[in-house]
Amino acid sequence: MTGKRLLRTATVVTGGLALASSLTACGGGSSAADSEGGEKVVTVYSADGLKSEKGDGWYDKVFADFTKKTGIEVKYVEGGSGEMVQRAVREKTNTQADVLITLPPFIQQADGKGLLQPYKPQGSEKVNGADKAADGKWTSVVKNYFGFVYNKKELAEAPKTWEELLDAKYKGKLQYSTPGVAGDGTAVLIKSMHDFGGQEPAMEYLKKLQANNVGPSSSTSKLAPKTDKGELLVANGDVQMNFAQSKSMPNLGIWFPAKEGGKPTSFALPYAAGLVDKAPHTENGKKLLDFLLSEEAQQLVSGVGGGFPARTDVKPTDANAVELTKLMTGVEIFEPNWADIDKNLTGYVDAWKSATGS
Repeated sequence: MTGKRLLRTATVVTGGLALASSLTACGGGSSAADSEGGEKVVTVYSADGLKSEKGDGWYDKVFADFTKKTGIEVKYVEGGSGEMVQRAVREKTNTQADVLITLPPFIQQADGKGLLQPYKPQGSEKVNGADKAADGKWTSVVKNYFGFVYNKKELAEAPKTWEELLDAKYKGKLQYSTPGVAGDGTAVLIKSMHDFGGQEPAMEYLKKLQANNVGPSSSTSKLAPKTDKGELLVANGDVQMNFAQSKSMPNLGIWFPAKEGGKPTSFALPYAAGLVDKAPHTENGKKLLDFLLSEEAQQLVSGVGGGFPARTDVKPTDANAVELTKLMTGVEIFEPNWADIDKNLTGYVDAWKSATGS
């Protein structure tokens, strides 16, 4: 990444999923202690969205089940996808995390920086090829899609096009998270370049949109509450996180922008997990990855997490699963060229900074 990084302080969850203040004490070890009955702990660095402040999110449930089943405590740190990768990079000489979970293209970025070691979790053979690395460096654990949110109370219906967002009524009432820092913020660039047909027309549009934009936000999850309260009319997000948030935010609606004259589009933005290279608790990390892809955990993805199972053989029929299927009906799904995005991300972010004056 180049230029000034806009990072929010990583959320450190205390209690059963706590990141102990003595975290550094668990760095730099080998996996031998784990297999010999050593420290019963596993540390997860993750993009936000799967853990609930109320304690009823997918992570809350599956981590508790995992601890009950194995006796291994989950220590958890969350932040923006880019933030978690950068933190892991800084700690390469004294590794803290065992499992890293981010949105694309940051999981590919983590791999490119040598942060991940190969491991194909049990059940990963049931994950689509596009949702995992062929060499086992990462595997999606929750399927997800990029989207936007709007305030249903203030707006009679959701906007339909990107062009509508240039209207003066959105001035100071629109915000999207920072590309290059937040996974969903980077997704704004990816979708706009797809919808407008390339980098140059996308940047021309985002330059115009900047007149209405509140400004940078390193955390996408903070934008939904602002939208629900009416502080914002429109913000970016992702389907899983926003669907889960909508259960306690009655004014929150999900929509997918289209280019004028085109169809609404989206793309898969899964939570992808990898085993950290030289992890202090490698064997425990493997056990957690196995559990996250187990049928037991995958069946809970929609009903508890508001997302989509990563395993193609797990097909929930709960009310959330039905509602999510309906939400995605009519949305054209495209597949980004992640190799290109990983290679050229810095250039795309620099172009965005130049266009928007950010």
